[in-house]
Amino acid sequence: MSFLTCDNPTIEHLANLRRLIPIRWLALAGLALLVLISPGLLNIPLTQVPMLSILAVTGLINGITDWRARHAESAPPYELFSHLLIDVSALSALCFFSGGATNPLISLLLLPVAIAALTLPVRCVAAIGVTAMGAYSLLMLYFIPLPINDASRATQLHLIGMWLTFVVSALMIAWLVVRMTGLIRERDAELAATREQALRDERILAIGTLAAGAAHELGTPLGTMALLAGELANEPGLSAAVQDDLALMRQQIQVCKGIITQLSHRAGADRLENPPLQALDRWVDTLRQQWHASRPLAASYLNVRGQLPAPQVISDPRLEQALLNLLNNAANASNEAINISLDWNPSGIVIEVHDRGPGFTANVLERGGDVSFPPHAQGSGIGLVLTRSAIVQLGGRLTLSNLGNGGALARIDLPQASP
Repeated sequence: MSFLTCDNPTIEHLANLRRLIPIRWLALAGLALLVLISPGLLNIPLTQVPMLSILAVTGLINGITDWRARHAESAPPYELFSHLLIDVSALSALCFFSGGATNPLISLLLLPVAIAALTLPVRCVAAIGVTAMGAYSLLMLYFIPLPINDASRATQLHLIGMWLTFVVSALMIAWLVVRMTGLIRERDAELAATREQALRDERILAIGTLAAGAAHELGTPLGTMALLAGELANEPGLSAAVQDDLALMRQQIQVCKGIITQLSHRAGADRLENPPLQALDRWVDTLRQQWHASRPLAASYLNVRGQLPAPQVISDPRLEQALLNLLNNAANASNEAINISLDWNPSGIVIEVHDRGPGFTANVLERGGDVSFPPHAQGSGIGLVLTRSAIVQLGGRLTLSNLGNGGALARIDLPQASP
């Protein structure tokens, strides 16, 4: 039928069904208790056998649903709708045997309607509402009356029942609304985070495209510079200081050419599909030595805290660039040696970069890695965005903090399978 069409994902229907099950257990327990104690405690004659049979059948259905929901990964879109119809039918049958529309508990028919309004599409809500209204209308005409001859006592019992129904309805509706509102807020937050991540990925893709084009265009001028530096080094009569400067220049040109070659490989099809494994400490130390080739004035030391042997990892270019960005930021912040710490356990890998600079500003601690900052003297202000994006893509997390003894700490947490 068309009104059974539900647009929500089936996993949401399963979650809503799991929330309905404990509510049902509470309602069935409360109703069963009323049916059992009312004849003796309140002197209200009830046809207990059919009423307890209705509760038992509903409990059996709820037990089967509970077992299925524990082992299922999704639920059909019409299942929650069907169970709410069962609840309306069961409560209507109980009211039929206990006074019909004169029973104050008949107002509990509003609860399935409220649950449907919070969890189901409009057509399903309309169907539940029409069914509840139809049941209420029929119970005004067809029911088994309760034989209470004392009118004043019947009025008092009716008022007590109305109070009980109001309390139960208010508590259940308030709980449902608060619960669903919290879930909606969580979903909105997740959607907002997903949109922000998509925007960051789009920006990073554009940067990667520009980097690939720049790598291609810079190859020729760097080759010319290397040729001229080589010819100048062969000139006679140069002082030792000039020879040293030329050697450093040629070495830096080779570093630049190596970086450009890596950019070309990472942007194209030259990247290996099955790169070899290597120990984590050796991989980080090799990367550190390569970084020193481009930052010869910077100092660092490697502190391995994990129990050897180190885990075998894959050298992922994204993580390489992320770690290089953190090292460059640390070197820009302080002239003292940078402490690189490694640790690991069966569940993950931790890489920490600690510098002795002034620390991160409050703005960087709050939004670093989520937004780019204005360009500054040492860089373009987008390094942290690229770093965090690369780490998130690898299933990890980047944490920035200031230490009490001075300096800033950038911590990378990765699953054991990374990098």
